[in-house]
Amino acid sequence: MVAPALYDVEVAHARRERIDYAFKHQVFLWLVDLDELPSLPRWLRPFARFEARDHLGDPSASIRQNVDAFLARQGIQCSRILMLANARSLGHVFNPLTVFWCYQGESLACVVAEVHNTYGERHCYLLFPDETGRARADKAFYVSPFLDLGGEYLMRFGEPGPRLSVTIVLCQGGNTPLTATMRGHRRPATPSALVGLLLRRPFSTHRVSALIRRHGIGLWLRRIPIVPRPQHEAQETVQ
Repeated sequence: MVAPALYDVEVAHARRERIDYAFKHQVFLWLVDLDELPSLPRWLRPFARFEARDHLGDPSASIRQNVDAFLARQGIQCSRILMLANARSLGHVFNPLTVFWCYQGESLACVVAEVHNTYGERHCYLLFPDETGRARADKAFYVSPFLDLGGEYLMRFGEPGPRLSVTIVLCQGGNTPLTATMRGHRRPATPSALVGLLLRRPFSTHRVSALIRRHGIGLWLRRIPIVPRPQHEAQETVQ
């Protein structure tokens, strides 16, 4: 079992298609062992809840059961799963990216990158990083209304330790229209540490949703063409 932890994180995006546009934001994320979710004092629980309905699979099952079911369809079994995500806070959560590090014993077996868009859809990429944490995946999910569906992601997921390091680069037609990174420092998930982050980053998950929409409106006002959204079939419905 891995003790719950908090990461104080800088998220950066750089767009290099049709327009140069970059931004950075400060957030905080949880790292939790799906077999032992955090037990917080009652007065802090509204600020950090982990619910199956916010992730892949059956909302009546546990997050662990749903990740296991997703992996089982690929013939994979894991003994331990760590999740990096926003917690539901004051009734709201939005996770642009949730990362599941899946272990067999002490060895990393795979990574599941769960991506959400602002249309209420999600998609999971099953990845097998090399010894440096690098992996590739075809882009199969509509996220930004300003980017085509095709292309390939080049990703790097450093295993969670004292520092967090995640990089995602989108390659399309020989270009790299988008680069996204998460860099952070780990601290124990004590009540005092959580209160400190809540005071420094109030309404963090609400702010993530608002900022995504603000940046989208900014690109639209600059007349960046919108790409039509294709119909998405939820992975839960695919047998």
